[in-house]
Amino acid sequence: MQMDLRTVSIQPLRQTFSNIARRFGDKPASRYQEGTYDFQSTVNFHYRPTWDPDHEIFDTARTAIVMADWYAFKDPRQFYYGAYTLARAKQQEAAEANLGFVENHNLVATLDADLRQRATDLLLPLRHVAWGGNLNGASVCAYGYGTAFTQPFIFQAMDHLAIAQYLTRVGLLLGDESLLDQAKASWMNDDAWQGLRRYVEDTFVVKDPFELFIAQDVALDGLLYPLVFDAIVNDVFASQGGTAISLATQFMTEWFKETRRWADATIKTAASESAENKALIEKWAGHWRDRAAAALRPVAQIAVGDQADTLIAEQVEQFNARLAKAGAQV
Repeated sequence: MQMDLRTVSIQPLRQTFSNIARRFGDKPASRYQEGTYDFQSTVNFHYRPTWDPDHEIFDTARTAIVMADWYAFKDPRQFYYGAYTLARAKQQEAAEANLGFVENHNLVATLDADLRQRATDLLLPLRHVAWGGNLNGASVCAYGYGTAFTQPFIFQAMDHLAIAQYLTRVGLLLGDESLLDQAKASWMNDDAWQGLRRYVEDTFVVKDPFELFIAQDVALDGLLYPLVFDAIVNDVFASQGGTAISLATQFMTEWFKETRRWADATIKTAASESAENKALIEKWAGHWRDRAAAALRPVAQIAVGDQADTLIAEQVEQFNARLAKAGAQV
């Protein structure tokens, strides 16, 4: 018996979901597109929320930023839930390996006592800053509009929670549970931390979700992470024998480099929409940048003393250049 094999091409009736086809055409779509676009509820709101009767449950009027299409935003990382969790799982493995290496080889014992104390005083209270970032990310996700805009903020919220946990791990490597209690006392009472504490607590009552994005993810994160984890930990501490600290906090360094791309893309999209948006973003960015820089100065002094002013000035200059590239002059 002779068998003839042949290939039969079956043409699908449609390439993707109808809502994606209406936006991009009937062609194969990426998982990011199918998991992001046109998920925002827009109809069948039975009543306005009793706690905010001036707005619908999901309302573009909650922010002063005006967009013709809130799905104009695009995450350059292409993160939807699946891609995000896979990426973070790989990073968690690397972070756990770094922390395990530091612990198993007792690298903390090689640290100078003064350096160890400065690292403890600088890093552990930042757990509370990260917890504030968790709350703010959840807030923007809840009150923003359009999945393309809001979706990354729940990822940011969980990332800040992870950073708080990693800083806790660092604290346990540097000492014991009592260090965490001391760090909380410092956060609550020490003069060096009260400016940053006020900044974080003031962001909790910012109602405009886009302004909150500027205050948290652009201004505060944009100055804090390169200042603390790049300029201080990776440069100053490492040059003084603190390579173990740099290794234990590598996740924070890599995380900021990645999330900065998303924040810049979000600013660029909103600022290019209209002159009004651009002016508002520049106003917010300038205001919160100045507050963040002032709040971080006494924090940096904990670790580097008189060098703090120079490091802050460098970070502000880099911040301004970064936002200019994104289309906002501050």
